[in-house]
Formats: sequence, C-alpha cells, structure tokens
Amino acid sequence: MKNYLLGGVAAAAIGVTGAMAQNAPFGTDGDAAYAALLWNVMEQSKLVGDGMIRALPYQGSEPHGMMLETFYTTATIKGHTGDLVVKRNFGPAGVSADTVLSDPGKHLGSITVMFRREDGYDADNQNWFWVKYLPDGTLDKNPKGMRLAGRVAKGADKGCIACHSLAGDYIYTTDAIQMMK
Repeated sequence: MKNYLLGGVAAAAIGVTGAMAQNAPFGTDGDAAYAALLWNVMEQSKLVGDGMIRALPYQGSEPHGMMLETFYTTATIKGHTGDLVVKRNFGPAGVSADTVLSDPGKHLGSITVMFRREDGYDADNQNWFWVKYLPDGTLDKNPKGMRLAGRVAKGADKGCIACHSLAGDYIYTTDAIQMMK
C-alpha cells in the first residue's frame, strides 16, 4: 500500500439547521456501521490506533486542528477499493509540532476521514463518505447529537461537503489523489 503525506487546508465547521437535522443524510445506523468497518481497516493499516504510523505535523486551522498529519492511500471495504484521506487533528490553539511530537496522544483531538465509496453512493459529491472520529475510534457528534458519518452536512451551507466542494476534486491538496494512481 502506498501512503503519501502532504499538507492540507482546513474546511468549514460542521453544522446543520434544525429542519435538516430531522432528515439528515448522515449519522444513521448504517453510516455508523460503515464507519466502524472503515476504522478497522485503518487500524490494520496502522493509520489509527496503537502503533499508528507517525509523520511530521504541519500547521493547520479550524475546524481540523492547529497541527495536522495527513495520509493519502486506498482502502478496501466490502470488496470496494477507494481513495482514502486520513487527517489527524491536534490542538489546542498554540500547540507546536514539537509539543505534538513529544506527546501526540495528549494532543490528538480527532481524526477526520474521507473515503471514496462505490459509484452511486453520492454522485453529487464524487461518492465521498465523510467521518469524524474521536481518538478512540468512536464517532464524534455535532451539537445536535448527530453522529458525524456518511454524507455529513449534505445540503447545508457549511460543513464537510459545503467546504470541500469548493475544491474541484474535494481535496485541497490539488493532485494528491492523482499521485496515488
């Protein structure tokens, strides 16, 4: 498996309106189950969990974190192989790369992931599956208590999809996915 470490640009904060929260296209039991499969694959690849591969953190910004580590690779889930972007988000504000390197577990706030699912999953958004994990692999939730997995904030004015749709390929590091092929 090829892994690439590149810089990235942060996205907008995750949020939905009250009307969207009732019928949101994310956070379902199916999304949570798929996110659990994805976590297991990333754990086996040493992208998360005990003994994970480390990289030199670089400066980030909200909502992802003040310091970041980003990996680009592929993964296979249920027989489908897709592009995988794993971003480790470190904080708090003012944290330095040296501080993160000295105790990464203390400063890891979350892990945000994009996985390109099979054709037809979400053609409007290049079939990306979005997920935000806490460091232990549990799903993070938005302020309304919705699990952040699936088509996160689809149709909202801000959030994963709204921000990343501004990048032509949904990835701010321009040609990172092309480099993997």
